[in-house]
Amino acid sequence: MEMGSVFQQLGIALGLGLLVGLQREHSAAKVAGVRTFPLITILGAVSALLAQQFGGWIIATGLLSLTAVIVIGNLAALKEEPTDPGVTTEVAMLLMFGVGAYLVVGRPEVAIATGAGVAVLLQFKGQLHGIANKLGDNDLTAIMQFALVSLVILPVLPNRTYGPYDVLNPYQVWLMVVLIVGISLGGYVVYKFFGQQSGMLLGGILGGVISSTATTVSYSRRTSKEQAISGLAGIVIMIASAVVFARVLLEIFLVTPSFFFVACGPILILFGVAGLLSTWLWFRARNEMIEMSPPENPTELKSAIFFGLLYALVLFAVAAAKDRFGDRGLYVVAGLSGLTDVDAITLSTSQLVNSGRLDGSDGWRLIVVALTSNMIFKAATVAVLGHRVLLRKIAPLYGAALLVAGLLLIVWR
Repeated sequence: MEMGSVFQQLGIALGLGLLVGLQREHSAAKVAGVRTFPLITILGAVSALLAQQFGGWIIATGLLSLTAVIVIGNLAALKEEPTDPGVTTEVAMLLMFGVGAYLVVGRPEVAIATGAGVAVLLQFKGQLHGIANKLGDNDLTAIMQFALVSLVILPVLPNRTYGPYDVLNPYQVWLMVVLIVGISLGGYVVYKFFGQQSGMLLGGILGGVISSTATTVSYSRRTSKEQAISGLAGIVIMIASAVVFARVLLEIFLVTPSFFFVACGPILILFGVAGLLSTWLWFRARNEMIEMSPPENPTELKSAIFFGLLYALVLFAVAAAKDRFGDRGLYVVAGLSGLTDVDAITLSTSQLVNSGRLDGSDGWRLIVVALTSNMIFKAATVAVLGHRVLLRKIAPLYGAALLVAGLLLIVWR
């Protein structure tokens, strides 16, 4: 190994050790501080350098020696002050030894990111404890269910296609479930901290992230009992409906980035129109507050399985309609699937475009048809469940958005 490379690795080890050591010194850690941590990280790097010449037992010996030093130091501290010292600093010491060793034997950028991450994690102790204390049993259950969906179920699914049209891949189907559940869980967590007594803007944004259809149903029902909040409910519903366009663009970008640049033009125009209409409503009552309706847990296994089946059904239906009926069949599928859920048709269309089974110009049109179908369904929901005052506020705005969508389908090339 070149001399310059060795000194570079030792210098990085020193810097990472100082970073973590400064944080521990600031926190008044008794076991190790600004001098000890750099020594530990350099020890890890030197052990890895020696291991290249004498074998991996050098690293194991260094780690065991560090463990012994930690134990002896804690025993001495307990004799002087018999209190519970905690183990955070001790674990950080062992981890930083590993970071120093990995700088030499692995990828330096990974070691650097890990060392910096340790310092950040240690620094934000108070904020992390505050978040943990605010989480209730239901919130923790939601997070653990997401771990089940993403870290337990997803890795064991076969990553190959089955069935007619060769489009049903269990791993890819469940990966889309993880994506949608993850987006909804993010909105759910933000709601738990900010949304319960949020303003209309945040309430509408969170409603669109979690589920614009559920938001429309919830606020429509509230207006049937409380006519006075019809104006506020209309603003929340319109903002949530506008956020759907941004959510769709995000899903397209995550699944098929190349398709994103084809679809972003018309969908961005619709987002802009819906955003302007929402802004007009919001400025009329921007200082008023409204309590956001509690959202359902988005990580329920039943809901995840239902969305997975829906996504697989839409994916298969689009492929079958394309094969048997041509483009006309595709639009029927898009219109029907978009009535209650836009995510399934968006993700399935993006996957088919990504695999070359569907042209991008047809793909964005299918998604826009699904979006218009979803707006019609939400307008019908307001008409059936909400107060007529809410319908009078919402209907012209949805009508304007539907008109623009129709023009885009005809004019945009």
